[in-house]
Amino acid sequence: MAVQLNPYLTFRDTAEEAMTYYRSVFGGELTISRFAEYGASEDPAEAQKVMHASLTTEHGLVLMASDTPGAVDLTPGDNVSLSVGGDDEALLRGWWERLSDGGAVTMPLERPPWGGLFGMCTDRFGMHWMVSIEDAGAPGG
Repeated sequence: MAVQLNPYLTFRDTAEEAMTYYRSVFGGELTISRFAEYGASEDPAEAQKVMHASLTTEHGLVLMASDTPGAVDLTPGDNVSLSVGGDDEALLRGWWERLSDGGAVTMPLERPPWGGLFGMCTDRFGMHWMVSIEDAGAPGG
């Protein structure tokens, strides 16, 4: 599988509205997962927020987004991350190590509820990164 680099937008609680709008602009298929689907929120007010949304267009554009739980700081203008993913674990682990070196790990690279490996860091230049490694034998991987 090829590795992809995608923008990842973060909203307080308007990810679904924004992604629906972007679908009206760019077309494509929009998928949305909520925090409740993965047991990732104990707060009922946040359970229906968007944990992950992905818009994939016929032109190859992939735009991702999520809502941010209220306990997490969100600064407008500081709400874009870069997401790299694929199934080449050695390559992506190497990138993870170099991106996080001298930066700050926000979420260690480890197994999330949806499978594979996932981690978040801020590099030494202040850029936010998400690294997602699919299980080689998993669907889509």
